[in-house]
Amino acid sequence: MDIPRDFNAATWFVDRHVGEGRAKRVAIRYDGQDITYGDVLAGANRCGNALRRIGVRMEQRVLLLLPDCPEFVYAFWGALKIGAVPIPTNTLLKPRDYEYILNDSRAVVAVVAEELAPAIEEVRPRLRFLPQLVVAGRAGPGQVGLAELVAEEPADLDAAATTKDDIAFWLYTSGTTGTPKAAVHLQHDMVVCCEAFGRHVLEIGPDDRCFSVARLFFAYGLGNALYFPFHVGASTVLFPRRPEPVKAFEILSCERPTLFFAVPTAFAAMLQVPNAERTYDLRSVRLCLSAGEPLPKPIYERWLERFRLEILDGIGSTELCHTFIANRRGHVRPGSSGTLVPGYDARIVDDDGRDVPQGEVGNLLVQGDSACAGYWNQHERSKQTFVGEWVRTGDKYRRDPDGCFWYAGRSDDMIKAGGMWVSPAEVESALAEHPAVVEAGVVGAAGRDELVKPLAFVVLAAGHAPSPALEDELKSFVKQRLAAYKYPRWIVFVQELPKTATGKIQRFKLREMAAGRSQGS
Repeated sequence: MDIPRDFNAATWFVDRHVGEGRAKRVAIRYDGQDITYGDVLAGANRCGNALRRIGVRMEQRVLLLLPDCPEFVYAFWGALKIGAVPIPTNTLLKPRDYEYILNDSRAVVAVVAEELAPAIEEVRPRLRFLPQLVVAGRAGPGQVGLAELVAEEPADLDAAATTKDDIAFWLYTSGTTGTPKAAVHLQHDMVVCCEAFGRHVLEIGPDDRCFSVARLFFAYGLGNALYFPFHVGASTVLFPRRPEPVKAFEILSCERPTLFFAVPTAFAAMLQVPNAERTYDLRSVRLCLSAGEPLPKPIYERWLERFRLEILDGIGSTELCHTFIANRRGHVRPGSSGTLVPGYDARIVDDDGRDVPQGEVGNLLVQGDSACAGYWNQHERSKQTFVGEWVRTGDKYRRDPDGCFWYAGRSDDMIKAGGMWVSPAEVESALAEHPAVVEAGVVGAAGRDELVKPLAFVVLAAGHAPSPALEDELKSFVKQRLAAYKYPRWIVFVQELPKTATGKIQRFKLREMAAGRSQGS
């Protein structure tokens, strides 16, 4: 698609459908109700008018701290339409995190769910740039109610005169290490993702209905549940919380989505629901999609066996907006991230930037027009990540002769044991093949000899109890599948692995846990 220079993303994703006669098509299913494209346009226009009236100008930031709900959609498109910059924000953070994000972004308005307003109020005296706190729900002292704010606003709104290269929205990275960084995305980025992943992998059309376990504040979820369906006039099912496994199955049965997006953790949890394949009707689903972290082969195989549905795994990033490498329907290579999505290119290089031979592990660089313009107010980090047209993903990968990409861990997660590199992802995948294991997280840990070797934190499946015998069994199990030097020297059984709100293992926390233990030699 040739995107014109004068371009406002909100008019493309919302106004266009009404202008082309689709005002009565269902855009959102929420709490048993149908919300049409006409409703979305009116809601977005009222939000945009209200933001303008309280003083929001082009390029000023508007923090969105909302669950997945219609108000999120109205505020996101409304802010975009007036040329302001919405910042979808993780609803599971701590007050100090919101203090950092609000001061870093210099947001002039925060649109916040009622239940999250106390977290903002706790740090409000230390916020340097936030004059307006708008609450979706009952507003308290010094707050403005969203419903009251938009009630008298007109349902018509002229879009700001933005170009395709103007700033559209920011997404703060999930922060597996260090402070979060704001990826600055442009007006054209969402369309690029739709024309690449949406067209060539999802093959999404107007009759599709999307349901995403991943939330809208996550780059993956924002595409899944908002701009992919809105690009083609399809519909999306919104649920205000991350659904528990049974609730996810109930939504799949009742709302009848055709595209189901989740993360490996969610698929693993859903596989723990007994007799789900006989209890719930998933016949409407034509594709299951996974991202956020690599999908272990055993999870893919169990899901396919029980539900007769492929899961298309892929890799994307906040910096690239969505997925750039993915498996395809009918051509899945279980355990791999798939092949390049049309519109993207990739290189695998060594630490000096030289391309490595095919089959060797190296650092993954990606090129594509959905790449963000950089990190806000992070010059050094931007220089480290963005090299000309290439984005350093921070992932280690290898590419096979068929063009499939195989994950080997994060660049800073690789373990050097006995002078040889060990991929945590490879060990985790081997452990996950054992029927007693739900999931595993592997990090390097030093023994009494101060030599670093793999240590595995393991979550057991129901019906299995920790024991020295099981620990030995798992070690032997890995030895049978991988080179001997790769097996975990220590296994620690845990109830759960520490993760970000988007489901990624927080390896720095695993390393802290490992450092606090006393390992033998």
